[in-house]
Amino acid sequence: MTDFAFPPPAAPSAEIAGSSQRFPIHRIYCVGRNYADHVREMGGDTDREPPVFFSKPADAAVANDASIPYPPRTSNFHHEIELVVAIGRAGRDIQQDRALDFVFGYASGNDLTRRDLQAASKQNGLPWDTSKGFDCSAPLAAIRPASRGHVSKGRIWLTVNGQLRQESDVSEMLWSVPEVIAELSTLFELKPGDLIYTGTPAGVGVLKPGDKVEGGVEGLDVLRSTIAAR
Repeated sequence: MTDFAFPPPAAPSAEIAGSSQRFPIHRIYCVGRNYADHVREMGGDTDREPPVFFSKPADAAVANDASIPYPPRTSNFHHEIELVVAIGRAGRDIQQDRALDFVFGYASGNDLTRRDLQAASKQNGLPWDTSKGFDCSAPLAAIRPASRGHVSKGRIWLTVNGQLRQESDVSEMLWSVPEVIAELSTLFELKPGDLIYTGTPAGVGVLKPGDKVEGGVEGLDVLRSTIAAR
């Protein structure tokens, strides 16, 4: 038995729809600029370039129906609804035509963002860590196993206090799920337990304490969160 200096933290995990088992989270990867309408609203060029990847800590994942504290050091806190891909097999340099064999399942997720910190990072050519990888920044609904079908299309949406903020279709992603997996696996060896947040459509906007946020992807569990005080 390993003799730790102090008790190790609990291993992050996610709910699996229809199962008492949990999905152990290894890493959280995210894709930026994967819907043309969102690229435009952020002032970017919609030419199809290689996807932009960044990461969040595994313990940034937050369960469905959670109360999420408004994060510190920001006055421009944003929602970003996304399709999340859960990886179930290890692999590197994965070919696109085999990529879906590595998918354990799919879920609705929210890539919460401190937009003011991200803008400052972009302006100064600095990493996005503080704007993306903060505590409780990756809310996640239950993962639906891929045995119930893969997700290549379907409505993706988000409301705040019942008002529609984001709406598109997963088929509008610039880089499809197989393409994202193939490209990411050239940079990292994907491992069982990895999550990939695949990008958000247009309509990202401000959240404030007291807001009730709902969003999802057609065929997957709806993700619900409440924004609490700091």
